[in-house]
Amino acid sequence: MELSLIRSLMDKSFYDDHRGARCPDRLFSKDVRKIKHTIDTAMDRYDRTVLPDEVEALFMANNPTLTTAQKQAYSSLFHKVKTETPMGSDVAQEVLSKLFQQVVGEDIANLGFDYVNGDKSSLEPLRMLLEQYGDDFTPNLNVEWDDIDIETLMAKADLEARWTFNIPSLTRKVEGVNSGHLIEIGARPNTGKTSFHASLIAAPGGFAHQGANCIVLCNEEGYHRVGARYLTAATGMTMREIKDNPAKARELYAPVKERIKIKDATGRDMNWVESICKSYKPDIVLLDMGDKFAKTGGFARMDEALKANAVHARMIAKQHECAIFYMSQLSADAEGKVLLNQSMMEGSRTGKAAEADLMVLIAKNPVIEGQDEEDNQRHLNVVKNKLTGWHGVVHCELQYQTARYTV
Repeated sequence: MELSLIRSLMDKSFYDDHRGARCPDRLFSKDVRKIKHTIDTAMDRYDRTVLPDEVEALFMANNPTLTTAQKQAYSSLFHKVKTETPMGSDVAQEVLSKLFQQVVGEDIANLGFDYVNGDKSSLEPLRMLLEQYGDDFTPNLNVEWDDIDIETLMAKADLEARWTFNIPSLTRKVEGVNSGHLIEIGARPNTGKTSFHASLIAAPGGFAHQGANCIVLCNEEGYHRVGARYLTAATGMTMREIKDNPAKARELYAPVKERIKIKDATGRDMNWVESICKSYKPDIVLLDMGDKFAKTGGFARMDEALKANAVHARMIAKQHECAIFYMSQLSADAEGKVLLNQSMMEGSRTGKAAEADLMVLIAKNPVIEGQDEEDNQRHLNVVKNKLTGWHGVVHCELQYQTARYTV
């Protein structure tokens, strides 16, 4: 690689862009460094692009005391330089920039280490290094700017939701989602999170019925239990009814069966999720539970790991043009409350929430002492909404036996 860079430095335009401190001698091995010095001399003297033969002739003329063995060694090295294919200017610039950043970065790290360990004299040279070379850690980019013509913006804008919610009270306020959106859904345990996403996807009017290809990745409950919720939501039949009349259940499930894929994702991480999206190109991805896809190694605090996990999920949604539903637990602060807020997200009060385009937190009525049957009313708190801007609470009911959310 260093010989390719040497060839690139023989080009005057490239040399002028990277001369001096931007191309320190330390980037090169001892013998190649001497060739680089000769290029420096040639550029100062002739102020033009030089050929490898010219650099070799100048090198030999400037080093008359070389032994025969040394001359042969350098002649062999120059032969390699001549046969080396020069890098493209853009590639050479990036490689040289990375090597330069590495060298300066090592200097900064060493001075910082000395300062932390009591050498206060290292502070001034550290400050000077940062002041002198800080800009060199910001790459120069040749950006192709996005088209902002009215026609393009109107075509790209999320003026209409591609996938609409099948809960009328929610649809009137939010309507639905598009590819690239990250939707975070939170609730306390045993509130109906799994039934909620089963209803959104498989129940009549759900995403699968609208033609969306949906992937459900579950690491909380077993895939068979999640699958059972989807089966009841799609058919409107209880598990007892399905057992008694499987033929009817198969008939009712058939319209969406091929558009719903469920996989146990226990132990998997967000990189695996990205591979799934790349391979299968889904329209809707459901992560239940989203936090369990997080890598915790390398993070000082759990909230940092969860924020990074949500950032990755959002990036996947945008790059692979799908909508990702990220299921989360709520903290004990939400227990027994109907009105919920973002700070009740378990493990990450702000970082994870910051990545969401839409955040819906599900609440149920407080349990009344002596009540025989659990109240099936649910309250959908729209606490963040970058899609339509509306915030508030919509009300619906959870039909336990069929895993459907209805008005």
